[in-house]
Amino acid sequence: MTKPAIVLIAVLAATLAGGAQQSSVRVEPMTLQGPRVLNDETRDAVIRDYVQAWQSLSKALEENRIDLLDRDFVGTAKDKFTDTIHEQVTAGISTRYRDRSHDLQIVFYSPEGLSIQLVDKVDYDVQVLDHGKVQSTQPEHAEYVVVMSPSEVRWRVRILQAQPTPH
Repeated sequence: MTKPAIVLIAVLAATLAGGAQQSSVRVEPMTLQGPRVLNDETRDAVIRDYVQAWQSLSKALEENRIDLLDRDFVGTAKDKFTDTIHEQVTAGISTRYRDRSHDLQIVFYSPEGLSIQLVDKVDYDVQVLDHGKVQSTQPEHAEYVVVMSPSEVRWRVRILQAQPTPH
C-alpha cells in the first residue's frame, strides 16, 4: 500500500471515529518548492488537521459558534469566518458545509518549518438554514490555497483562499 493511501485511510478513520460524515481525501504526490524536506509524520499531521478543520468550520457555521474555530483556525482565516458567523447571526440564518471530497497537494514547506501551503480541489454542499430548516442546498466545486502554521499540538489554518475558477 502506498503512503498516500495510508494517509487517506487514517484520515477517513479519524473522520468516522469523530462521528462526522465521511468525505474522500486524495493526496497528490508532493511537488515541494523550497529547500526543506517534509517528513511523513508532518505530512500526515497536516492532512489530518486540515480535514478536521473543515469539520470544525462546518459545525461553527451551522451552530453560529465562533469558539468552535479556536482549535483549528488563526489569523486571516479565523477573522474571515468570525465575520461570517456575525453576519449570519444578524441575518438570522446558519449554513451547513458538507465536504464530499478533497484532492490535496502540498506545494510548499517554508525553510524554517513555520508554514505549509496546500492546494485543495474540494467538492462540497452548502445548505442555508433558517431556524434549523433547510432553505436551499447548493453543490460547489472550488479550489483553495491553504496556508497552515504549527501550534503547540497541531497545525492550524491561517489562510483559506478560494481561487477564481475559469469560465
